[in-house]
Parts: sequence; structure tokens; C-alpha cells
Amino acid sequence: MTKHTAIVTGGSRGIGRAIVDRLLADGANVTTCGRGSRPEDLPEAVHWVQADVSQTKDAAALIKAANTAFGRVTLLVNNAGVQVEKTVADSDDDDWDLVMNVNCKGVFNMCRVALLDMGEHGGNIINIGSISGMVSDPSMALYNASKAFVHGLTRSIAVDHGPKVRCNAIRPGWIMTDMAEDGFALANDPEAAIKDALARHPVGRFGRPEDIANMVAWLASDQSSYMTGECLTVDGGMTAASPLNPGLF
Repeated sequence: MTKHTAIVTGGSRGIGRAIVDRLLADGANVTTCGRGSRPEDLPEAVHWVQADVSQTKDAAALIKAANTAFGRVTLLVNNAGVQVEKTVADSDDDDWDLVMNVNCKGVFNMCRVALLDMGEHGGNIINIGSISGMVSDPSMALYNASKAFVHGLTRSIAVDHGPKVRCNAIRPGWIMTDMAEDGFALANDPEAAIKDALARHPVGRFGRPEDIANMVAWLASDQSSYMTGECLTVDGGMTAASPLNPGLF
């Protein structure tokens, strides 16, 4: 595997933390960030930067910090994201600003500043999208729309900036993190919703953050060198099934 100098946004917990741990185990030099202070359990080898990627100046400072700590960044994983559990009619301007600033502008900011370097020396961008960007979860209107943006931006970067830069996206399904639990909590009967959702997974389980980290590791490797502009679904087969619940048959 290519030894990367990597940035992972939103690497303090959940999917982001699993990606940080996997890249570190694979020998990468890793910088990660969050809007809060450094997590106490973050490995010492990981360079932490307190940053809000929705702020253009913070995105530029993050790239600069990683370059200073480890040398030119060759891998960017845009993982930072937020969600608001509302319909369009229920959403207000603050909801729009929160979701779109982090999920859309944050990804755009990081890609734009990284491409200034990668356009010269080459690189690899992996964006964390969602199945919610192609099939809409109820009462998650802004989140659904923001992830569709990520998928479209991924394809544009691949087309405009190849062959120097490869860019792909991963569309996770139900990965059991705090965000997934918040989504299930919207149901009238969360326990029944979880049981029903599980029955729709041909693999017989929900995803783990490590499942997404494994896909990141492959996309970061030379084994995927012929792949760019793709949005890869990792959802345990859930979106491959019909709306009929197989558990009822």
C-alpha cells in the first residue's frame, strides 16, 4: 500500500475514528480534526487540529498543519458531517446553515484547498456520502440533499482533476453510530424500527464503522488505481432489496 500523508475530517469518533485507526495501522501519517478539543484516547501518533471545515480559513489551516507535520498531503478523507431530523416544511434557516455548511461547504472547502497541492504532486480524495443521497430517509430532508451534493461533487472532481487526482465516494448504509441511533429515534416505535431495518439486510447485521474504514483503505491503495468518479455503496445489501420485508416471508 502507498504510504500516505492523510487528512481525515471529523476523526474524533464513529466512522471517522475508525478510518483514522485503520490508516494509522496501515502506516499512514494521519492528521485529523474536530470543532472541539483533542480526544483523550486519540493515539499520540495522530496529529490533531481544532478546526471547523465549514470555515474556509480553517480548511486552509488544516492542510497547512498537515503539510508542516508530515509533508505534502496525498490522501484526503472528507468524513465530517451533521444531520438534522426534520422535513423541508419543518426546517428553518439555522437548520439549512448547519447542515449545508458542514456537509456541503465543508467538503467543498477541503477539496478545493487540497486540490491546489494535489494538482501538482497528485493525490487521492475519498468523500463519505450516504445511501441517503440516493434513497431518502424520512424526516431527513436537508441531510439527504447534502449527501447528494457530495456524490455530484465527487464525480466532478474526478472528471476535472484526473489523472493527477482520483476521487471516489463511499455511500454507507446503517452504520451503528450515534447518528444512526438518532435516526431510529425518530420512529414511533424505535425498537420495532430497528428490528424491521435489520430484517432488510441480507448480511444479517448492521454495519460497523470498521466496515467503512476497510473500504477507505482499499480506495486509498494502489489496488483501486483504475477507479475514480465512483460512489460505492456499503450497506449490507439493504438497498438491493425490494420494499417487502424479507422477515415476513
